[in-house]
Amino acid sequence: MTTTAAQKKDQATIEYNAFLAVCPSRQLLDRISDKWVVLVLCALGGEASSDTAVTSTPRAMRYSELARALVGVSQKMLTQTLRSLERDGLLTRTVTPTVPVTVTYELTELGVSLHHMTRGLRAWAQTHMAEVLANRETHDAAAT
Repeated sequence: MTTTAAQKKDQATIEYNAFLAVCPSRQLLDRISDKWVVLVLCALGGEASSDTAVTSTPRAMRYSELARALVGVSQKMLTQTLRSLERDGLLTRTVTPTVPVTVTYELTELGVSLHHMTRGLRAWAQTHMAEVLANRETHDAAAT
């Protein structure tokens, strides 16, 4: 029996239901909800500054550029994050045999599609942070 593309999509929708405990998409949600993943995707998506511009152009970046853009990330955490994103096919790592060796990272098509989502998360967080802080303060004052 031949399965149509629509049937395959319907089957995948059933198999990948993040509300089910055994769903492997939960692992992916854990990965992409990490703050460093979101910031790496935004940086490679061309948003390495503090602006909340809606338009950005993805670009390749060297490890050192990413480290400077992501203030506070440790070398170990950045390396782990980049490796996991490469494994998932969200970015590519290109080694150029120069002296010293040049390594650049760039979003894949899949990574760009996720970047569109993370860009909105970052912009929302920056836009609403003052309100969230005020709500926290109100909540904490009422709790004491």
